[in-house]
Amino acid sequence: MNRKERDRLTIMARVKQRALTRVAAAGLLGLGYRQAKRVWRRYQTQGDAGLGHRSRGQPSGRGPPPAVRERVLRRGAERYPDFGPTLAAEYLRQEGLAVDHETVRRWQIAAGVRTVRRRRQRHRPWRERKACFGAMVQLDGSQHAWFEGRRAKAVLMVMVDDATNRGWAQFFEEETTHASYAVFAGWVRRHRLPRSL
Repeated sequence: MNRKERDRLTIMARVKQRALTRVAAAGLLGLGYRQAKRVWRRYQTQGDAGLGHRSRGQPSGRGPPPAVRERVLRRGAERYPDFGPTLAAEYLRQEGLAVDHETVRRWQIAAGVRTVRRRRQRHRPWRERKACFGAMVQLDGSQHAWFEGRRAKAVLMVMVDDATNRGWAQFFEEETTHASYAVFAGWVRRHRLPRSL
């Protein structure tokens, strides 16, 4: 049962105990009175199971017929066994079987033709910060509409000390070698050369 159905069950149980009227239950459920009467009648005849969605477990009326699924899987296994779902969907579309690549992927997984492989994230080792100011300085540029439409986009070139997060920044038109050198020169004038240079 999902949350909506559990809420219905709680409210209908209160109606059964006569702690709540059907009119009040309709308001709590966000239903009209006649629909609430139908839900109540189904609860009385079928019990808790009557509150579940009646189309659960049924095939979707919007989905393609099972024959199309079988044809796509058979054709994919015959002609494109080593293709991924996206490429297989493109080739199947050329043959007149227009099915979305995500649908092909789901069907292949359900049929056991394809297995789900979780990509392991590459481990990035944690690096200890440098011990003192000036040991290492990092430089980066960020293009953004810094001036909120009052002028064109600009690049903010930033130098940050690794140990203390002390920074130095300047705006430039573009992220170029000249801009990098200019920011670096500004840093050197104020704080001398970084040791990692």
